Amino acid sequence: MKLLLLMYEFFKTGLFSVGGGLATLPFLYEMSDRYPEWFTHADIADMIAISESTPGAIGINMSTYAGYRTAGILGGVLASLALAAPSVIIILIIAKFLAKFRGNRMVEGALYGLRPASIAMISVAGLNVAKVALVNLNAFQLSGSIGDLFVWKALILAVLIFIGLKKLKWSPVIFIALSAVVGIIFKF
Repeated sequence: MKLLLLMYEFFKTGLFSVGGGLATLPFLYEMSDRYPEWFTHADIADMIAISESTPGAIGINMSTYAGYRTAGILGGVLASLALAAPSVIIILIIAKFLAKFRGNRMVEGALYGLRPASIAMISVAGLNVAKVALVNLNAFQLSGSIGDLFVWKALILAVLIFIGLKKLKWSPVIFIALSAVVGIIFKF
């Protein structure tokens, strides 16, 4: 039963997460809230870190990781297949009919409307990840000190990486590797 539920949840995620892998994050947070025994919000931050630092599509990597955490190897395989299935089905249908409806105003309007929706979903997911990785609400609530609100080492590292990505033309792989080394040294 758990495997069927896992497949259903990831099929639904694949069907509605318009905008790529990061757009799956709101659905993962919702799953975490509904099925806390599967994975937590903190686990999602780990999923993102692992998915970003391994080859392949981030959405598939996260579904594999989440499925594995939930139901082992079979769960990882089935979650990945379930996430990808709607895209494959939709792409096959669209490929068949797109040439015929290419100039259709409704099709163009739908695609135009999906762009900001995907940006909004990715932005919300990014803010949720930032909250988990950079903010410590528990420490702040206990002390009331603004200094305890942020995970300062992680915040500084995030700002440095952001600046580095903007200013330097290095591969993102270098920043991922450097972040891993810094995390080991400072034991975030």
